[in-house]
Amino acid sequence: MPDRDEETGRYTGEYSTEDFLNAISAEDGLAGTGDIADRVGCAHDTAYKRLQRLEKKGLVSSRKVGNTLLWTSTKIDNG
Repeated sequence: MPDRDEETGRYTGEYSTEDFLNAISAEDGLAGTGDIADRVGCAHDTAYKRLQRLEKKGLVSSRKVGNTLLWTSTKIDNG
């Protein structure tokens, strides 16, 4: 059974970390929050919060370009 977010009470884990990393990869390694949300199939806010958590874990990094936050994966693919 999925876990619930303690703050919102919503279920977490609906979208995997790999979903987000794959979405960034599919956008040539640099993607805006909205593009990632569209690819993953989740709300913009959901994507933003998940990407923030992934950034704290060191899996992605972000940079502000104009009014857009762009994300890139920091995960090294040794495959």
